Amino acid sequence: MDLEQTLFVIMLVSVAATSLFAAGHALLDKRDARSALGWMAVCLFIPLLGSFLYWCLGVNRISRRARRWHRKRRIVSGAELHPYDEKEVQSAELPKEFSYLRELVVLGDRIVKTHLEPGNRIMPIDDGEVAFAMMLAAIRRACSSINLSSYIFDGDGIGGEIAAELKAAAARGVEVRVIVDAMGEKYSRCKARRVLEGSAVHFRLFLPLKYGSFINLRNHRKMLIVDGCEAFTGGMNIRSSQLGEKPDQPCNFHDMHFHVLGPVVSDLQRVFIEDWFFVAGERLDGPAFFPHLEPAGAAIARCIGDGPDREYRKLELIVMGALSCARKSVLIMTPYFLPDRPMIAALITAALRGVDVVIVLPACNNLPYVHWATRALLDELVDNGIRVYYQPPPFVHTKLMLMDDAWSLIGSANLDTRSLRLNFELNLTVFDFCLAAEIRRCFDRALLNAHPITLQELQQRPLAIKLLDNFSHLFLPYL
Repeated sequence: MDLEQTLFVIMLVSVAATSLFAAGHALLDKRDARSALGWMAVCLFIPLLGSFLYWCLGVNRISRRARRWHRKRRIVSGAELHPYDEKEVQSAELPKEFSYLRELVVLGDRIVKTHLEPGNRIMPIDDGEVAFAMMLAAIRRACSSINLSSYIFDGDGIGGEIAAELKAAAARGVEVRVIVDAMGEKYSRCKARRVLEGSAVHFRLFLPLKYGSFINLRNHRKMLIVDGCEAFTGGMNIRSSQLGEKPDQPCNFHDMHFHVLGPVVSDLQRVFIEDWFFVAGERLDGPAFFPHLEPAGAAIARCIGDGPDREYRKLELIVMGALSCARKSVLIMTPYFLPDRPMIAALITAALRGVDVVIVLPACNNLPYVHWATRALLDELVDNGIRVYYQPPPFVHTKLMLMDDAWSLIGSANLDTRSLRLNFELNLTVFDFCLAAEIRRCFDRALLNAHPITLQELQQRPLAIKLLDNFSHLFLPYL
């Protein structure tokens, strides 16, 4: 055998070994049988290229990296950084009218380290014009600390006003800390980091991209905590497009934020100090960050900080638990709706056992490919009794879930794979009839002008549209 033949045999053996190794890795590592079979076929029947695609797209490096950070104590939970008092070792008991949801509380106790806190007041705020005015007022009256985290924080417009107030607060002696996601910062032409440079504000980027490929490991949380006793959270980024629909700014869109008072604010603070420890290595556990908080209302709430570094997919399990507990109704509003098969099965199961399941989506999405991928799965939902509506423009960025007009899920997470499995998110689950009534009114207003999607309408889509939709849906794990 001459040299050329020898090299050819070595190359064939190397390619075969690479394909077999990648296929074996998929067999051992993938829990979903369909995913494992698909990747094994790609690796074995598309030599070399299939293995390359698997190592690039099929291996979940995110959870592995996060687990390494935990082992190295780079990530430490907020409960470890500021432990609960001995009196706070158990969740609050539910009132009698919520007693049938006890199983949902047990689920939360088992997968979430934070407790169910009574005595909170949670007020919904429509659009940024009111929300940002309230946030600016809270920043101006801050005495000891301001902790702010946002996926996007523009340095101009309303973001410039907030940055100016943060600098003024820091100048008068308030400890001001700001976290902005490094990928989210790319959306800003005028960056808040530049505006805040040279001031006494402590600013950090979450996972700067120059330190590695962290495109799919993003901090999507939005929170402002003032003096450890008052908080704002929800779905709003800090940018002028969140101000709501205005005649002179037609590209604005609708959103909802929440003003939070009461004991659950301490748990929002724990989530922030956990993130701050990760980005700055500084432990914030002084008493000024955790003052004693008196009851402020009747809402019973639990703070859920979720992310790929967690043992459980907390938000996904909480949503599935709520769907299984629902007796009368489940209302969902989200800009990005890309659930996986288990979530689709849970939604359909709830509808088939008589629960009124309503999903409200934007008719025109700011991410067209998400709209196409979502449309590919709607016929199955509608065919099984789930009511789906499209809200007309402007784009609605609101994220809400309401179950039985009693239990609410609010916060930063969308109902898609990215939010439920890849992003760091912050949500509150709330048992409160008053908040539920406010959220119900939000849904009722939305449905007045919304367009109901029919099965006939979905089936009559042109073939080219169906192909586009289903092709887009193939990329669901990456959208």
